[in-house]
Amino acid sequence: MPTASLNPGYSGPVRDRVENFGGAQLVYVHWEGHNNFCSAITLPLPPETPFGALTAEILPSLYSVDPDWAEVDLSTARWMLDGEDWQPEAAKGIGEQGVGHKSLIRFWTQPFGRA
Repeated sequence: MPTASLNPGYSGPVRDRVENFGGAQLVYVHWEGHNNFCSAITLPLPPETPFGALTAEILPSLYSVDPDWAEVDLSTARWMLDGEDWQPEAAKGIGEQGVGHKSLIRFWTQPFGRA
């Protein structure tokens, strides 16, 4: 998300452009409604990353430190992408499904704060 300086003379370099991440894009992922994770986690992911790899490998490696994770069934989770309800497909790449540089993926699980 770009920011604007209140100082009109500021012209610093933008260091979080997608070109600076070697083919990856920054993707924010947040397990909503869970008190141990108060904000999104930033992941550098290639757009070709299958959504199924995100749910089967990447998210468990991050969230399984919480004992509640053992009860999570991501197949029943509610998903949002950049503020819109989203029905991701496991076999398709995240880029193919609209996930871009600095996109926010949010998910809700039972019994934690399903909105």
